Amino acid sequence: MDDATTGGLTFAVGAPGPALRPYVRRMTAYSERYDVPLARREPPFSGIVVIFGLGAPLDLDGPGGARRLASFVAGLHDTYVDTLTSGAAESVQIDLTPAGARRLLGVPLGELANRVVSLEELLGPWADAALERLARAGDRRERLALLDGLLTRRIHAAPAPDPRVGWAWDRLVATGGTAGIAALARELGWSHRHLVARFHDQIGLAPKAAARVLRFERALRRLRAGARPAETAAACGYYDQAHMNRDFRAMAGACPGELLRSLAEEPVIVPG
Repeated sequence: MDDATTGGLTFAVGAPGPALRPYVRRMTAYSERYDVPLARREPPFSGIVVIFGLGAPLDLDGPGGARRLASFVAGLHDTYVDTLTSGAAESVQIDLTPAGARRLLGVPLGELANRVVSLEELLGPWADAALERLARAGDRRERLALLDGLLTRRIHAAPAPDPRVGWAWDRLVATGGTAGIAALARELGWSHRHLVARFHDQIGLAPKAAARVLRFERALRRLRAGARPAETAAACGYYDQAHMNRDFRAMAGACPGELLRSLAEEPVIVPG
């Protein structure tokens, strides 16, 4: 676990403990303070973000409407969310897998798809108690260790999700969203309608929409590593570079080049 500072952002990143690794992708404790409000456009990614906010609230505007929240859950999205940071923010961010979100939150993830919801509204007294304990913690590392324990106990006390949905999700992740949805349904012995219903419960988005997010995420990762756009489009299952550009505009509000520049310029914690 290391502390780092970039611009007005100071953060510590922690790896989840062994019991949380199937459910938590990353844990980050951070503080932000800027001379003027900072606007960001957050692209989608294949996880669920939970923010435990201890400072000024964040303005969020996405497909589910505009909200002003300090602590919230952002369900799986297939498009971007605009945020505005003003004042002094102090938060812990948890990037959950769908299985982790289903167990932690205890609600069908379709209810959170393309939405940002108050953490207290979802988790009630548990969220209130967690926020109170985090506020009393001495530093960022102590907050990460505390939250690791709280999440482990709550997640493992919840019913396990259907492993068949987990298998289908893992296949989509492993193929960068290019696995055939009809083939997945056949291998499970399910109808397409039943697969869609199970995905809405345990993943949030329908299989086709989830696969599109995974394809976008894989393409963005390759482009950030320096791959050429045309080669990236072919490797990630797009018909051509123009098809990839259209998907990026729909999902991130920018073409690939514009998105790469904005990510390079902003002091942003990129999920995942």
